[in-house]
Amino acid sequence: MVVNLSSELKRRFPDLRVLAFSMRGLKITKKNSELERFKEEVFREVREKYDLETLKDLPIFRAYRDFFWRIGIDPTKNRPAAEALIRRVLAGKSIPNINTLVDAYNLASIKSEVALAAFDEDRLKGELTMRFALEGEEFLGIGMSKPMKLKGGEVVISDSERLVALYPHRDADYSKVTEETRNVLILVCGVPGIPLERLTLAKQIAADYINRFCHGRIEV
Repeated sequence: MVVNLSSELKRRFPDLRVLAFSMRGLKITKKNSELERFKEEVFREVREKYDLETLKDLPIFRAYRDFFWRIGIDPTKNRPAAEALIRRVLAGKSIPNINTLVDAYNLASIKSEVALAAFDEDRLKGELTMRFALEGEEFLGIGMSKPMKLKGGEVVISDSERLVALYPHRDADYSKVTEETRNVLILVCGVPGIPLERLTLAKQIAADYINRFCHGRIEV
């Protein structure tokens, strides 16, 4: 499955890139002891590598923050995904345990500094399109009790029936990954200013971590 960018979006952000790949035949569980040990290893690396005071000024996070401002999101309130995860670790917290797939790609996001998204591919309908939202469209994100009405102009991803993401920071409840999920679509969420090489590295890390803890086979 590919993600088609609307012509309007490409005109405004000509260097916006998104990588997509599928993983099939996965075995997802609530928790995995090997994964829990690996989390601690990654957390130690984070504490050695990063500092809270300078985190927001790193080039990748600065690119995300600049993009957020351009699309009407305040990054001081809704931080880029990888930055938010790293901040949790630096504050002495763990990342939320959702399931082995989500936990694995969160670790890949931390490792690569790049935002990732995952969808239950069997719940997606037709092709995916990234575009600007229309005024009044509704979106129900993971953890939301009721849908939000969009103002129009937000960057969204839709399948043929509904919105599946507010790009690049919130996924829809409808297509979220659960322990029953067997096939996933992973998006490597680029923004202007992040080189293709970094996105490709993030894809490789995500595929490695997911295969390690959920098995499955990759399909580009």
